[in-house]
Amino acid sequence: MSTDTVPPSSAEDVPTTAPAATPQQDTDAEVEERAGHHQPAIDVPALTALLDGQYAEVRDLVRTNLAEYAGILEDAETMTRDEFRERVKDVVLEMAATGQTGMGFPEEYGGGGDIGASVAAFETLAYGDLSVLVKVGVQFGLFGGAILQLGSKEHHDAYLANLVTGRLMGCFAMTESGHGSNVQALGTVATYDAATQEFVVRTTREDARKDYIGNAARHAELAVVFAQLEVGGRSEGVHAFVVPIRDRDGATLPGVRIEDDGLKMGLNGVDNGRIWFDDVRVPRTALLNRFADVSPEGVYESPIENPNRRFFTMLGTLVQGRVCVGGAGINAAKVALTIATRYALRRRQFEATSEDEEELLLDYGMHQRRLLPLIAHTYALHFAQEVVAAQLHDVTSGIETAEHAKRELESRAAGTKALGTWHATRTIQECREACGGAGYLAENRFAALKADTDVFTTFEGDNHVLLQLVAKGLLTDYASDFEDLDQLGMVRFVTGLAVETVIEKTAVHKLLERIKDVLPGGDQWDQEAGLLDSDYQLAMLRFREEHMLSGVARRLKRGVDHGDNPGAVFSRVQDHVIAAARAHVERLVLEAMVAKVEALPDGDNKVALRLLCDLHALSTIEADRAWFMEHGRLSVARSKAISREIGSLCRKVRPLAADLVDAFAVPSEMLRSRDLLG
Repeated sequence: MSTDTVPPSSAEDVPTTAPAATPQQDTDAEVEERAGHHQPAIDVPALTALLDGQYAEVRDLVRTNLAEYAGILEDAETMTRDEFRERVKDVVLEMAATGQTGMGFPEEYGGGGDIGASVAAFETLAYGDLSVLVKVGVQFGLFGGAILQLGSKEHHDAYLANLVTGRLMGCFAMTESGHGSNVQALGTVATYDAATQEFVVRTTREDARKDYIGNAARHAELAVVFAQLEVGGRSEGVHAFVVPIRDRDGATLPGVRIEDDGLKMGLNGVDNGRIWFDDVRVPRTALLNRFADVSPEGVYESPIENPNRRFFTMLGTLVQGRVCVGGAGINAAKVALTIATRYALRRRQFEATSEDEEELLLDYGMHQRRLLPLIAHTYALHFAQEVVAAQLHDVTSGIETAEHAKRELESRAAGTKALGTWHATRTIQECREACGGAGYLAENRFAALKADTDVFTTFEGDNHVLLQLVAKGLLTDYASDFEDLDQLGMVRFVTGLAVETVIEKTAVHKLLERIKDVLPGGDQWDQEAGLLDSDYQLAMLRFREEHMLSGVARRLKRGVDHGDNPGAVFSRVQDHVIAAARAHVERLVLEAMVAKVEALPDGDNKVALRLLCDLHALSTIEADRAWFMEHGRLSVARSKAISREIGSLCRKVRPLAADLVDAFAVPSEMLRSRDLLG
């Protein structure tokens, strides 16, 4: 028999323990039925309830509001940019009146007092126009979240009630033209003037202008400005200040210059702009002072002595934005999959199995291979997002106070956001192609979905930078003193104190011993364990993660031991760093789905989700099978077996496809696509 590798789309027959099939008598489905497969019948409302979780009422409220304002999807295509910006603002304010946008704020200021509910509401907004979603995120998540998390009661009393209703519009002015991810190096400066008890905010150079700031070009009256604080001639690092930029009539205030960023790839209902400050004076109370303050006499005070730790603590309170963007990306993928799957169950092409009728698209093996693993990945990422949203709720609500838990949340939020938004980009593109030329029409939503979600991969941090954050946490085991380190310090820390611990912790022989205790097959566990055994699937991802992490630590140590510059060493192994972090997050995603499925009561929905879990797991292994084969964990024969099994799983999932996407409960008004869906 040929030893050529089987392409992912192959459905070639190979020797199996099942009876031989013939075209006239034994179909794939019949063979699989004899092998013990039971075709489940999905209870769609129950599956929707499972996906909606404890915040089902919140998600239903948002769905109702989305349906009411469904016309905005067409407005995005027919209105001028200025008209559409005003339309988006009006919709956001009308939604704010229902309470859905203020659920994360304290009840005494008109909010709902529930961070988890606010995340659920935001995620669900991604079923609709994404300019509305981002406008909500800027106003209530970034601007409002900064005042809530970084300010004191004085700031809460002054701003939150009007902010929650939208009577006070604001923006979040962190990013600069010259500094995006490297927030510690911002060029905007706020100098304290003790004589007047004011801060003087100025843009020190051209690349220090605030840029890409949502709400800045048109609607914001206030800005939360991140700037280097200077007190008594000494820099105290980056802090946040509330700075008025417009009066109530919309006129720009003295010393403030604002420009429109111009036409963007997408999200043109959001007024992104640039801001310059020319010695703008704000009172001493403008400093958001939860973590640091300046006395009237000009004495800097903070309960956190170390400036790096103070900085990371401050940024750590803003992690909610990262969680929300990841969830929004996953939900945007659900919209695309709903449209593409329903189209594939309606559109016929070529007489493949009958002379009288053309074949449905989703009956083709390649079409199944294109869409069904993406549905499985979407379910898995949904359950992983549930985990990180629950962690966020516990940390921000004070239920979980341990520092280690906070660091784990920051890491998991970063990793889930990266994988969730990359998944959205890939899925929307695949779904567009799967709908052929019809998918290229704006009315069918893919144009807006592609354009509006593209920036999610760099929103709230570039995904590659975020995966570096994940890897650093793993290499240091979230050590508290890691917060005190810049990148060079982190490399020295890892190569010095931490590297032996990492290598010891991830010693491959110890991992293999643990795996052999769980799986059948002894030393041959990776060849004899069942492909559909979740312990096997998790063991494969755990092996890859720990092997990669150990390899990164060894490479860092070897480079520094040779006397190389730590920064240069880190740059050389950056691809390994990113790969280890991604492997870690993929393992967490699979764990989340396995745990969710295992916890379900026996029944057809559990059977269906088990199929999806297997499809997700094996597709993840197959996507990196070159690595597994290079490291001796996957033989050629077993690699082919995985590809065959994925084909079999796709055939089993095929009859469930409509129900699986219907369970996402995307409002029909949000799908549009009349020509595609009928």
